[in-house]
Amino acid sequence: MSILHYALSFLLAIAVLVAIHECGHFLAARWCGVKVLRFSLGFGPVMFSRRFGKDETEFVLAAVPLGGYVRMLDEREAPVANSELERAFNTQSVGKRSLIVLAGPLANFLLAVLVYSCLAWAGTRDLPARLGAVPAATVAAQAGLREGDVVLRVDGRDVRGWSELRARLLQNALSEEVLVLDVQRGEAELTSLNLPLAGIEIDERAADPMLQLGLVLPPPRIPPVLSKPLPASPAARAGLLAGDRILAVNAQHIEIWAEFVERIASSAGKDVLLEVQRGESVMQLTVRPEAQAGSTRGRIGVAVQTDGIDLQRDSIEVRYGLFEGVFQAITQTWNTSRFSLEVMGHILTGRVSLRNISGPVTIADYAGQSASAGLDTYLRFLAMVSISLGVLNLLPVPILDGGHLLYYAIEYIRGKPLSERLEELGQRLGMIILALLMSLAFFNDLNRVFFG
Repeated sequence: MSILHYALSFLLAIAVLVAIHECGHFLAARWCGVKVLRFSLGFGPVMFSRRFGKDETEFVLAAVPLGGYVRMLDEREAPVANSELERAFNTQSVGKRSLIVLAGPLANFLLAVLVYSCLAWAGTRDLPARLGAVPAATVAAQAGLREGDVVLRVDGRDVRGWSELRARLLQNALSEEVLVLDVQRGEAELTSLNLPLAGIEIDERAADPMLQLGLVLPPPRIPPVLSKPLPASPAARAGLLAGDRILAVNAQHIEIWAEFVERIASSAGKDVLLEVQRGESVMQLTVRPEAQAGSTRGRIGVAVQTDGIDLQRDSIEVRYGLFEGVFQAITQTWNTSRFSLEVMGHILTGRVSLRNISGPVTIADYAGQSASAGLDTYLRFLAMVSISLGVLNLLPVPILDGGHLLYYAIEYIRGKPLSERLEELGQRLGMIILALLMSLAFFNDLNRVFFG
């Protein structure tokens, strides 16, 4: 995958998210009767500019695409004619100014709701919420969960697939709550299995939280049919060919590829008797797996042959109706926003590592990977980043939307605005905070690139 692919996927995402955010400010300003002077996508030198509307609003495409702004008529920036004072931003009521500022982040949340709603209505492919082998001594095993259980509900709400189960658990991973699961086990339905979430480590270098709990998918039911063995590999020396189907290993019946891999992995340096079907014939061949470098697990140098159909055989379609899809989208947006705030709070308290703060390089990497995975995956990425942008902008940090809302709240309580001196000091403090965050984010990005 080329760097250009990652760059274009990232720039498209940023352009859409910034445009939506600034459109929120722009439309709210127009609705409140405030004159908009400029709508800019990007910062720095102007690359393209056109004026539209009776107010001659200038729409600009600037050179640095990482952001944007809406400039409104304001006495604090330039003299305003008496005839237009009522259309200046600074002359509006606290309520109108708050609405204009709030509209940007709100637009990002609405975009996420729209994306999630469309995906819910269109339907997506997912895997059933069926558990694979549950390791002993894990939280899942202690909760009484077993291999083959299908999770039906979490805290009384239906679960329609593995992705939804994962999202529900991750969104509560920092709460240290006990989730109540209802599962289908064979013909019986078991209710009120308590799954405690305390002790989950949220860190990019930690194991996946689902693995920490002991929740894994069952191995895909791929038939044990071989692709072409590597030259001079144990499989090639044993006479195995592409298209061979493994029926048994040391007289033990094999049904799926994962079983074959595990038997080979546990037999490093030992002769293994294979029963192989080749066309209409059945034969027996002996292979000796070699130990992998730095490991005791064996391998024979052959991969599985897949046709795509077998990989999707157990998948299901998850689709929602009109109103149900909207409710699902609103719930998902709310839960993701809440989780983002919880992560930020735990970063401040030290429970979550500062390594989890990501910058544009990491976001570009995710953008490229999600774009390659398909339109629905890219749209989910877009919705997730849109929510993060909305949450970030609502933080009570001067120069962010949340900082302005804090000023307006203080103004409403005091009955008069803060002094220009205090606002200026706040702006400087906000710039320092953002500069430190961006520096940390770039450091983490570079650390991932060069040190993994």
